[in-house]
Amino acid sequence: MTQSTAPARNDDSLSGFFYALAAYLLWGFLPLYMKALASVPPVEVIAHRVIWSVPVALAVLVALGRTAELKAALTSPRMLAMGTLTAALVSVNWGIYVWAIGSGHALDAALGYYINPLFSIGLGALLLGERLRGVQWLAIALAALGVSILTWEAGRLPMIALALTLTWGFYAYFKKSLPIGPNQGFALEVLILLPPALAYAAWLAGTGQGHFAMGTPMETWLLAGCGIVTAGPLMLYANGAKRLRLSTIAIMQYIAPTMIFLTAVFVFDEPFSQTKLVAFGFIWAALALYSLTVLRRS
Repeated sequence: MTQSTAPARNDDSLSGFFYALAAYLLWGFLPLYMKALASVPPVEVIAHRVIWSVPVALAVLVALGRTAELKAALTSPRMLAMGTLTAALVSVNWGIYVWAIGSGHALDAALGYYINPLFSIGLGALLLGERLRGVQWLAIALAALGVSILTWEAGRLPMIALALTLTWGFYAYFKKSLPIGPNQGFALEVLILLPPALAYAAWLAGTGQGHFAMGTPMETWLLAGCGIVTAGPLMLYANGAKRLRLSTIAIMQYIAPTMIFLTAVFVFDEPFSQTKLVAFGFIWAALALYSLTVLRRS
């Protein structure tokens, strides 16, 4: 990735489209990668996602000539505190996601990321004082109805989906307050998480419980590749978002959960009952209404 001038506001660029498309496609295929790591405990996977993301994130910043902001952030107590908060949220989100895929709950993961845009709307209304339009309230109500149907069918709240929605929604909310570029912000987060990740990986190696270089060759290579599959999509997305209109991003963001949904049903053979179809139908209708409001506003 090379640094380039962003297009004019409210305009789309072809490079931005391909950056964002690549990010969402990689996120969409991520369940296949994480399913191959199902034999590795989720916490160990998260540790290696952090460890191997650091060289990727730093290499991108060096290539873009954007290391000065990161150096300044590392010497600012306020920035470190804010970075620690976002790092904690994203690591918890990663952990829930990895566990969900490995334990046969990819459908719940798809549901969580479908609900997330609507949760962000509600979060904006509650915490930022943003006014919601009638159609947006209807979209939130339809999504809530879908979640209620899933709760009724299972006899409990869809906790995995809601946990993914909450952690990613608050991560995005606090990330907006982080006064640093998205690439630099991600590098800051993984650097903050690096010491505990290295300590945990070293403890696993010392006690003979680790899978890196101690498990199968496939596990070792997959763990080492966690840096690319973690940092790559995030940085592609960051470069795509600044070159695309909000309405374009709003619609493209459904690519990944749709691919996760299709993978869960047709590749992982997770059960998908008629009741779940009705519930997802309400949520898809809510997302269609949400997309309509974004398109009209733009």
